[in-house]
Amino acid sequence: MTLESRNDAFVLFEHVQKSYDGVTLVVKDLNLTIGKGEFLTMLGPSGSGKTTCLMMLAGFETATHGEIRLDGVNINSVPPHKRGIGMVFQNYALFPHMTVAENLAFPLEVRGMGKTEREGKIKRALDMVQMGAYANRRPAQLSGGQQQRIALARALVFDPKLVLMDEPLGALDKQLREHMQFEIKHLHENLGITVVYVTHDQGEALTMSDRVAVFNDGRIQQLAPPAELYERPENSFVAQFIGENNKLPGTIEELSGDKALVRLRTGELIDATAVNIKEKGQQTLVSIRPERVEFKPEMMPPGAHTLDAEVVEVIYMGDILRVVLKVAGSDDFVMKMRNTLGQTRLEPGQKIKVGWHPQDARALDP
Repeated sequence: MTLESRNDAFVLFEHVQKSYDGVTLVVKDLNLTIGKGEFLTMLGPSGSGKTTCLMMLAGFETATHGEIRLDGVNINSVPPHKRGIGMVFQNYALFPHMTVAENLAFPLEVRGMGKTEREGKIKRALDMVQMGAYANRRPAQLSGGQQQRIALARALVFDPKLVLMDEPLGALDKQLREHMQFEIKHLHENLGITVVYVTHDQGEALTMSDRVAVFNDGRIQQLAPPAELYERPENSFVAQFIGENNKLPGTIEELSGDKALVRLRTGELIDATAVNIKEKGQQTLVSIRPERVEFKPEMMPPGAHTLDAEVVEVIYMGDILRVVLKVAGSDDFVMKMRNTLGQTRLEPGQKIKVGWHPQDARALDP
């Protein structure tokens, strides 16, 4: 972390550690800068440390070691209600005995705001989330999606400089969840607020974020924009956690910089980009995204590798067809095909050749 980036950071975690029992570190030496107006997502499996980081930033947990700064101010000992941070939780956390308007008024009253100003801010916040007509309803009279919109409006009503969201869409059905992802993304863009978002849903992280911090075992494994995470994972954990991958085991036959020649267990030689590979002879898993696999010769790019394959199963998924294949000793190699008019139909037992561009294959540390 450079001095310049440290000084420019709106949110700064510097050598932050967290232990609940004094022995095991849940967060290990976290160094992270978040820019003003950025949408940063902390992504990772359960127990990876992402929610603990969010709770330390909110003030509900205290760092065991290190410093957390917000807009240049050390907030380690600042209580949650004095940090000026908006929070949105998965369970909405709305007061059931209050109307929607009263729920939104609460954070404004706590800040000593007058009635006229409160009413203006409540109306503006409700209009922002298209809930202006629901001011006099109670939470129990709203659907899950409507309650989540109100929780979002309550987090925004006092114009916070930072909004934290902890799995906010986890309780919603798939279609509503996807719709809300775009709504939150557009609100962020329109308001220019800084958002720190926690999820274990990779699709959500890729859809919404400026940058994603992938957590595992208390550490950030990679911090990058979504496209970079997906296309250029820095280690096997990130490659396998973000999106779906086919994995073919093999051995590094030749290594030159980040270019590797891999001999698969079944004997075939293929080129791949080396990721965290140290030497010739090392065991590796070659990772290929299902959507980068082709079976029509005319669709394969120049220099594409081709391997013999046998169709095991074709699964209809609406917009795509998921084809499971036997390839190079693997019985669960997946190819995704767009479901378009005139698409060649494949049948179980059919013998085909599949291929991909060498740059779409990654030789990972096993």
